Amino acid sequence: MRELPLIALFAFLGAAAAGLLGAVVLRVLRHRSVAVSLTVVAGVTVLSMLAGTLAVARAMFLSPHDLTVVTTVCAMAAIVSLATALLLGRWVVARSDALTRAARSFGEGGSFAAPETPATAELQRLSEELAATSAKLRESREREQALEESRRELVAWISHDLRTPLAGLRAMSEALEDGMAPEPQRYLQRIRTEVDRLNSMVGDLFELSRIHAGTLSLSPARTSTDELFGDALAAAGPLAREHGIHLVTDRVEGIPVEVDGKEMTRVLGNLLLNAIRSTPADGTVAIAAQRGTDGETAVLSVTDSCGGIPEHDLPRVFTTGWRGNGARTPPSGAGLGLAIVRGIVEAHEGRAEVRNVTGGCSFDVTLPTARG
Repeated sequence: MRELPLIALFAFLGAAAAGLLGAVVLRVLRHRSVAVSLTVVAGVTVLSMLAGTLAVARAMFLSPHDLTVVTTVCAMAAIVSLATALLLGRWVVARSDALTRAARSFGEGGSFAAPETPATAELQRLSEELAATSAKLRESREREQALEESRRELVAWISHDLRTPLAGLRAMSEALEDGMAPEPQRYLQRIRTEVDRLNSMVGDLFELSRIHAGTLSLSPARTSTDELFGDALAAAGPLAREHGIHLVTDRVEGIPVEVDGKEMTRVLGNLLLNAIRSTPADGTVAIAAQRGTDGETAVLSVTDSCGGIPEHDLPRVFTTGWRGNGARTPPSGAGLGLAIVRGIVEAHEGRAEVRNVTGGCSFDVTLPTARG
């Protein structure tokens, strides 16, 4: 038994030499197919055993007959191992190629469909990740297409809304210049009205551009929901009386919130303006403010009597440029008010939603309550 440690030593040295040679070969072939790497690994395994055997034989620990037997066994093992490695490598490469073709399809604008053939656990996980990525890319492309469509509509609508008053301003200014205006003061008042409307439209565009660029600067301060509604109602009251609309206070709780008062007043003002313009004469616009069901949010609601919004239009209500109909008259606006509402509310880590109710629709703004 004294020669057993020597046998182990010689076997280890022979196997280590084969393993070192295999590592060098794997490094040289690291950019080749996985089938080649598997073949090299299988070859190194058999070569390590053979190298150890030969090292022991040279030390005269094996008889010539035993050496022949062991060598033959190693040779048969090498043939089977290499063949198995080649088959396994081709199987893995085939499934990898199928996965590559499937990945190329969604990279070119399509959707990813995982190959139906079975694969290893690693390739299966990769397929699942690619499928999830494909779904995200598809959603991103759909959002991009919707955004591009809304931009084109917005440009068309803004162009129309600017062209109409500008043409009127030009005609009135020419009439005043030529002395052809029968009532100059009325012309001047009309010009002032159109200029104010254009200035408001430009202000909305500037506000929307800041929201989209992420440069909207907020100055949060602690206030309450009843104070916010009070400021918004003071501004919307005259317009409501002019249109014969009744402003009704349903239930307004004084819930503390920490928001930018100016921006949030603009949100509520836009919602009230939209509700007043959408409600027929002698209709009602109801406001409410109450705690959310979770107890950590405040829900501010403006409910009109417009008759409701078609279900297929509800997801587009807060989209830039949406107006709800094909109107192009000045009262319809540029379709920016509700988009600004959503942008400002989301900047406050809240959400803006719309739902149909009996006789009209309700716009709900959910905001986190103030802490402490």
